[in-house]
Amino acid sequence: MILLNNSQKLLALYKSLARSIPESLKVYGSVYHINHGNPFNLEVLVDSWPEYRMVIIRPQKQEMTDDMDLYTNVYRIFSKEPQKSQEILKNCEIINWKQILQIQGFQGSLGEGIRVAAFSKSVKVEHSRAILFITEDILNLNASNKSKFGSWAETGHPDVEFESETPDFKYAQLDVSYSGLVNDRWRRGKNERSLRYIKRCIEALPTACVLGPEGIPVSWVTMDPSCELGMAYSMERYRKKGKMRQTMVQFKKYLRQNNIPFYLSVLEFNEDSRRSVKQNGFFEAACEWHQWTCYPQLVPF
Repeated sequence: MILLNNSQKLLALYKSLARSIPESLKVYGSVYHINHGNPFNLEVLVDSWPEYRMVIIRPQKQEMTDDMDLYTNVYRIFSKEPQKSQEILKNCEIINWKQILQIQGFQGSLGEGIRVAAFSKSVKVEHSRAILFITEDILNLNASNKSKFGSWAETGHPDVEFESETPDFKYAQLDVSYSGLVNDRWRRGKNERSLRYIKRCIEALPTACVLGPEGIPVSWVTMDPSCELGMAYSMERYRKKGKMRQTMVQFKKYLRQNNIPFYLSVLEFNEDSRRSVKQNGFFEAACEWHQWTCYPQLVPF
């Protein structure tokens, strides 16, 4: 595959991927952050250029030093011909099958190629899926929108005036000092690797929270390196009081103002969360969120 590291080619790819949303959204969001400072040191591989059939986003080699780090060893894939993906995926120079890793994408038809490639490397695969939620803006994305290179932080942190029924609550950027709080309440967290990942997300990417009367976050949401919103949480005593909705309303406004794509996923059985995100202006996409977690034979699972 071809490493795409020219800024003009990456911008051309970004525009091209917009035409395949929502299926390409996981890769599209990753390319957005790569084009805006690349804070997670990701790289882009295509099977050919300028015409391409497959795009793979992966961390640069120096990032993947921990064979057990599921939060870092993540590959994000979009293919125009997902049924023909297995030969590319078998290539050890593209995917390091000796590590525990995750492959993410919004095309369930990638699954067969992933399973065949993994089986050829004696790797166990666990598949999980969720409902993908997007907004109307995402479907209507115009790739000619302003997209200057540089860090998103150059536009400033979210500082929208927060309108609340009480002055005791304040909308703010989530501070990295609260990484432990987020880690303790994240379903996929509660370990040292997740804590490092959360710190990095908070430091490098847009986040939002509502601070309570004590100046401590009572609700929050973060963004990952592919522009997916996640880790959303409200402290128990503030649930069903509109704090998460207030957080999301202001955060979405900020992201739209700065042309930052966003979306989220919810497990199918989580009825409360599905109802909540719909109330926040999201709707179910035509495709689903998919993740394949891969375990090498020598790694206990």
